[in-house]
Amino acid sequence: MNIIITIAVSALVVLYAGLFKAKKALLPLTILGLLVALGLAASAWGTNATYFGMMQMDNFALAFSSITIIGTLFIFLLTQNYFAKDSENVAEYFTLILFALTGMIIMVSYQNMAMLFVGLEIMSVSLYILAGIRKLNFASNEASLKYFLMGAFSTGFLLFGIALIYGATGSFDITVIQQNLVNNVKSVSPLFYPGIILMMIGLCFKVGAAPFHFWTPDVYEGSPSLITAFMSTVVKTAGFAAFLRLFAGAFEPLHDFWMPALMVIVIITLCVGNITALYQKNFKRMLAYSSISHAGYLLFSLVVLTANSASNVLVYAAAYTFASIIAFAILILVKQKTGSDSIESFNGLGKRNPLAAFSLTVAMLSLAGIPLTAGFIGKYLMFLNVMENYQTALVVIAILNALVGFYYYFKVIIAVWFKDGEEVELNTPMQYKLVLVLSVIVTLLLGVYPSIILNLI
Repeated sequence: MNIIITIAVSALVVLYAGLFKAKKALLPLTILGLLVALGLAASAWGTNATYFGMMQMDNFALAFSSITIIGTLFIFLLTQNYFAKDSENVAEYFTLILFALTGMIIMVSYQNMAMLFVGLEIMSVSLYILAGIRKLNFASNEASLKYFLMGAFSTGFLLFGIALIYGATGSFDITVIQQNLVNNVKSVSPLFYPGIILMMIGLCFKVGAAPFHFWTPDVYEGSPSLITAFMSTVVKTAGFAAFLRLFAGAFEPLHDFWMPALMVIVIITLCVGNITALYQKNFKRMLAYSSISHAGYLLFSLVVLTANSASNVLVYAAAYTFASIIAFAILILVKQKTGSDSIESFNGLGKRNPLAAFSLTVAMLSLAGIPLTAGFIGKYLMFLNVMENYQTALVVIAILNALVGFYYYFKVIIAVWFKDGEEVELNTPMQYKLVLVLSVIVTLLLGVYPSIILNLI
């Protein structure tokens, strides 16, 4: 609970600092608040505190909270030189990102489904504003409107599902709901079945799983690149943690009912994400469809529930987060120089900036799932997870999709190292160097020693 209070207070302090034109204090105050929150998460490790029956800060919540805080910290470090054209509303950016993070911490630690809704809405409302924060940019306005409309639509599904589950059990508490299912396994209320499906649809909207992914490419492309980086990494991680907490916990006794529907979603998500990414020439849209395919891999943890499902999601989410942050960091640098976010704008990057080129190569290799990177370990754990129940057909489909993914990830690597581009010098600010170096180290370290975080939960 202290983590949530710390981040929320930091957001208010940053907002008031902006009000009094203390622009140089915004980033230090933000980083200080995030480091304190991270310290609180570390100090609470091993405890299992429940707050008023609404929130539960166990190792699961603390592990995912830590990943989201570290990811957000890296996003803030990428703000160096980013707000040259938006000097008037920098504090608003910072505050809204911190409020979105507050919602995410609630999402990964809820015990009561009412808190799931509260956390989801705090995060979503902040993101609707962030997507359209560049008021004079038509693409940003369009992204915000689409995100708001689709987000409101998905919230309706989620709330209706929560209402039906409450009608079946008389409780919002996920432990009580699970116990009700266990005690009445042969006479489950008919309200349960549509309730679970509606909640699945609502959460699939939030994590960008197909066929509920329609908003993802346009919103990712139209939003400011920094906000897209935030949405595609930290937000997705929090969404899957919330998904896992509900379906691997409260709804686990009805796994045989909702698993076939989820498997269909997984297959559609993998195919739509990878095949559509093949045809993209815009780097942001390619990463958007790539994020859809990664949502499919992350859902493997729910197709077959094992004791390691949560740990596997944590490893995969960490691998995806750090690789994507690298990709978006390089995109921001390149776009500032070329004004383009097409894949061709990366041509000749290896000659212009070896550090950026090497970091982007590591990120693409990790997203593709090449050995010795965190992405490979993440995919391996997910494949191993579903093979425990001999889901051979699903693994074959996933491997074929992974091979498709090689093509569009390696297309970027070829552009970086083997194509000639404009001889434009690409400078890397110190904060960007810090993010790139740390992200590359984490990506390679997890690829070699995944046990660092694999046994946390």
